[in-house]
Amino acid sequence: MDFEGYLNDLQQAPFYKGQIVHVQNIPPREAVYGALDAPLHPALQDSLDKLEIRDLYSHQANAINEARSGKHVTVVTATASGKTLCYNLPVLDALLNESGGRAFYLFPTKALAQDQRGKLDDFGMFPLIRHATYDGDTSASDRRYVKRGAHIVLTNPDMLHVGILPYHTTWSAFLANLKYVVVDELHTYRGVFGAHVANVFRRLRRLCAIYGANPQFLCCSATIANPDELTERLTGIANPSIVDNNGAPTGRRYFTFWNPPHIDAERTQRRSAHTEATHLFTNLVTRGVRNITFAKARKSAELILRYARDEFQINAPHLLPRITAYRGGYTKEERRDIERGLFEGRLIGVTATNALELGVDVGGLDATVIMGYPGSIASTWQQAGRAGRRGAQALSVLIAMDNPLDQFLMRHPEYFFGKAHEKGVVDPNNRRILEQHLLCAAYERPLSKGDMLRFGKNAEAATRNLLEQDKIFYRQERYHFRGDDYPARAVNIRSTGDSVYRILNRAQGDRFLGTVEGSIAFKTLHEGAVYLHLGETYEVEELDIVGKTAYVVPTDSQHYTEPRENAHIFVLNTLQTVEIGATQAHYGEVVVTNQVVGYRKKRLMSDTTLAMVDLDLPEQTYETEAFWFTVPDKITLDFVFKGGDLGGSIHAIEHALIGMTPLLATCDRWDLGGVSHPNHPDTTFPTIFVHDAYSGGVGIAEAIYPALKELLVATQKMIEECPCAEGCPSCVQSPKCGNNNQPLDKYGASELLKLLLSPVSNDVVSAL
Repeated sequence: MDFEGYLNDLQQAPFYKGQIVHVQNIPPREAVYGALDAPLHPALQDSLDKLEIRDLYSHQANAINEARSGKHVTVVTATASGKTLCYNLPVLDALLNESGGRAFYLFPTKALAQDQRGKLDDFGMFPLIRHATYDGDTSASDRRYVKRGAHIVLTNPDMLHVGILPYHTTWSAFLANLKYVVVDELHTYRGVFGAHVANVFRRLRRLCAIYGANPQFLCCSATIANPDELTERLTGIANPSIVDNNGAPTGRRYFTFWNPPHIDAERTQRRSAHTEATHLFTNLVTRGVRNITFAKARKSAELILRYARDEFQINAPHLLPRITAYRGGYTKEERRDIERGLFEGRLIGVTATNALELGVDVGGLDATVIMGYPGSIASTWQQAGRAGRRGAQALSVLIAMDNPLDQFLMRHPEYFFGKAHEKGVVDPNNRRILEQHLLCAAYERPLSKGDMLRFGKNAEAATRNLLEQDKIFYRQERYHFRGDDYPARAVNIRSTGDSVYRILNRAQGDRFLGTVEGSIAFKTLHEGAVYLHLGETYEVEELDIVGKTAYVVPTDSQHYTEPRENAHIFVLNTLQTVEIGATQAHYGEVVVTNQVVGYRKKRLMSDTTLAMVDLDLPEQTYETEAFWFTVPDKITLDFVFKGGDLGGSIHAIEHALIGMTPLLATCDRWDLGGVSHPNHPDTTFPTIFVHDAYSGGVGIAEAIYPALKELLVATQKMIEECPCAEGCPSCVQSPKCGNNNQPLDKYGASELLKLLLSPVSNDVVSAL
């Protein structure tokens, strides 16, 4: 399709109000091929010939050569560049030449594991090489077969943690012959999940060493700024070989930035991104353009589909069977049918969550619509890359939400297209998470002091803490687990804590729905909260704090809820200090006291605030990591003397800074918290803190701190350029603010940042 012409036609549509703010014309790229250093096993080469795979792209050949030479390898190339062959070919080749070898394939989701199982089926290697999935859906009889008979086991980190490592004695033959560990979608293991997975890998490598094995790691990732560092932090291996010479061909792509129009004279509110996504989705489907429209939430994906169906019911009923939604919560059979429908062309349009962002093969699509910046350049390209067949044109549209980061990118598309990808952030040394996995490791095999080196710098302190809690005991120079049940059962590797709240459906006799970790329970399960589970919407009727149970009922409400929080902070330990312009910035350990004080009810689609509700919930206190910076006396005195609102200005800077942090690290603004104080007792200066919103920290503040000056410059520019007069959700207002975004001084925030970023000077600051 001629997408240049399509974009011109789109500007004549009734709903078009100047939303296109930038179109990046990305030219096509020819394939670059490479050669293997040595031929593959004849059976494997014969299989490739049958699959009509005649040549390998340069990155594929490079990765295979490096893997066959015995190196740990991480492949960092774009979506649909053929990364699967980078690990399948060296693994299959090695197993054909050494039939006793074994391999784990690890994927972040069961859907990906099933998809990759299909790709292994295509090679037709059975019975020379037997492969099988091993997850929560695997029957007891099949599990026995997998352990004894499979050469390649496709699983996920959750199952490795709770279903394999604690039972390692039944996997002893497999572990003793483990040659490869394949880790796909490496960039998804970040934050809390990444910290857990890093320790799961350390437990795996420890048990392999006990059984006499030292497996090679073969990893694949979307493009990130630090693939070597991320690989080392996740796996514990040093000096991986990085392959990033993408040789795959691409067609021409038109990447369009789409900003919803203002709907008020003050230019503080924009038309809902949901409405914009619905217009684009229906327009593309009407023209027969095969597309995925990505939404951030399940409810959003379903609503876009519902509104599209309402329109087609009137204007184009023949299109109703050709659109659907795709999200977590659907049955495996439903998801497979949707994937086949896209692949075969039966479906023209699908509204989806990021469940389709990862590498499930749905064939070549024509377009992707992304509702809201996904939080990182890597994820944006991951979603955009779902469209584009070899040699064919593709269209990607990024619809901006009404928040600081999205609006900054709309005004500065060159930042997105010209900047390196963000760092992948993971901290395997999070003390709380480390303690949980040391306890799991002690259960699997008593810990020696030598094991402390494998688990990092905080392992000895964490072990002492476990001793003090009487969870382990020391005997014969080893730390032994003290308990009856295996501890992995109680450790959720997608959370930081061991405290969980149960969720019960009162409408079905208190039927169990699921759990939420204690650290976020007050934010997500407070009375009146709208809670989503498997695509269904519930409202929390009661939160029993003592019993750690939330009681919910189904609802068809057309609103969602946002918690409002207050926080206090004090410094435990300053680890680093640096001068930035006229300010001093610090990084270290802090104690945060947080309280959910209320919530907002907001209408779906329009995001209009319907009500503000107060809550009376207890405070929660935890240790974490933060960076902070101060306003020196000279600037404070002059700023206030000239009429500046110091409290409103630093409060606005705090909000804006948190909104902009995903520019530098793969995180969400909800992963961070902030506090601003006009005279903080620990610094004795006006101070702005930004901290990890998880106990122990997960490495986000640590990753941002070295580039804090760049973040401050971008934040100042974003505030200054926002067209609103006094502050809005696109610049300094925050959906998390417990003080109802009061006080805020947008202009003062911009001027104060300019002064802080200026070189230290004795000159009097200019009048505000």
